[in-house]
Amino acid sequence: MSQRKAFLLRIDPELLEAVQRWADDDLRSVNAQIEFLLRRALRETGRMKQPAADADEQRTKNEARRTRTKNGER
Repeated sequence: MSQRKAFLLRIDPELLEAVQRWADDDLRSVNAQIEFLLRRALRETGRMKQPAADADEQRTKNEARRTRTKNGER
């Protein structure tokens, strides 16, 4: 796994609450949700390479697993 770098973020409380709700819906931590949103924004604006097909496939499988778990399925 790649190294992570800690970063202090000052954020409006209402914005943080909205991100927390979204993270909860997606079964992610707030940190993972923020990183997910930043990566998506960077890819959409052409500032970051698209992930390899394998990474996309794994991400899709993980999201499907989260959805099944969230819906009470196994």
